[in-house]
Amino acid sequence: MSGARAVLVLNSGSSSLKYQLIDISTERVLANGLVERIGETAASLKHTVAGAAGADEDHRSEHPVADMGEAFSAMIAAFDAFGPSLRENAPVVVGHRVVHGGKRFFGPTVVTDLVKINIEDLADLAPLHNPANLAGIEAAQKVFADVPHVAVFDTAFHSTLPAAAYTYAIDAELAEKNRVRRYGFHGTSHKYVSEQTAEFLGRPLAELKTIVLHLGNGASACAVDGGRSVETSMGMTPLEGLVMGTRSGDLDPAVLIYLNRKLGLSFAELDAELNRKSGLLGLSGRGDMRDVVDAAAAGDEPARLALDVYAHRVKQYVGAYIAQLGGADAIVFTAGVGENSAPVRALALAGLEALGIRLDPARNTASRERGARRISSDDSAVEVLVVPTNEELEIARQSLSVL
Repeated sequence: MSGARAVLVLNSGSSSLKYQLIDISTERVLANGLVERIGETAASLKHTVAGAAGADEDHRSEHPVADMGEAFSAMIAAFDAFGPSLRENAPVVVGHRVVHGGKRFFGPTVVTDLVKINIEDLADLAPLHNPANLAGIEAAQKVFADVPHVAVFDTAFHSTLPAAAYTYAIDAELAEKNRVRRYGFHGTSHKYVSEQTAEFLGRPLAELKTIVLHLGNGASACAVDGGRSVETSMGMTPLEGLVMGTRSGDLDPAVLIYLNRKLGLSFAELDAELNRKSGLLGLSGRGDMRDVVDAAAAGDEPARLALDVYAHRVKQYVGAYIAQLGGADAIVFTAGVGENSAPVRALALAGLEALGIRLDPARNTASRERGARRISSDDSAVEVLVVPTNEELEIARQSLSVL
């Protein structure tokens, strides 16, 4: 492991710091970690060092971490104490996940003072994310002052959306002045998975029409035509689209007006309702899909309804995207729920045989299978796959690409 040239990938949140150190030549993760509860009295750090034959070493600690600067100090201390050595595995570039790039950033971008000003200016579009992302960039620049830093934007992959897809039907001048449009998110995941799909199928990416279903605590669908995003379910914010763990997804906007008028709920209260108290949690009292599936199987009616609503919404988007693409070569499940929940996959595609979509029940429930795999039947006209996402690796690749 010594002497490796590496990329350090960082995902800085409002109260957390995720990191991975990736060997350039092998794309192997040398170490990864997470600092949680930054700013609270007892923050926790988990630092995992990759071992031989998958025998990883986990190291945990708890101590106060006041801010992002201290979080970086804790990360460096973990590398010094447990390895691998950042001197022997010196990062040649630091890649940063940034949620919102607006209309300004269409690809990975070397961080300059002007780029940081733009990330800050876009914070009103992603107030929970961009300020934290920027704080992480600035803290990292102090620690890795002589290394280039690259921002990789969640929204960039969707910069290819046609105007008909990204335009909302509201007053055009109002929308233009206030940057109101569809931006889309999970771009690094959708890009990575669509490219891995082409590799798995042994077909040129430029020839494929693919529907990627990124189903995790946050969830989004994307129609990818020849490697280009042409439609996606998340909109101006990550609230629109599919049902999620705690987010409502699509909703008649007049519901907000009605609740404000009838109950006097403030904008802050409505924001909390839709982002933190809705979705699976609001329907069933459970925000984790595993708990919802188990409860539904045990006969819990709210859980069953939540599962049905979730699958209904996914199916609705699959049908819409087949229409937008003019057919589909592949439907791909990814992220935590998409990769691991056979019941969700089966429910989401049930009844679509007329569209040439047929699951193989045995393949779908083969829980020991890992990596990219086919779960459709041999007579399915549309390939149905499970392809694990790897957003950190995609950020590393994109960061290297601009050096």
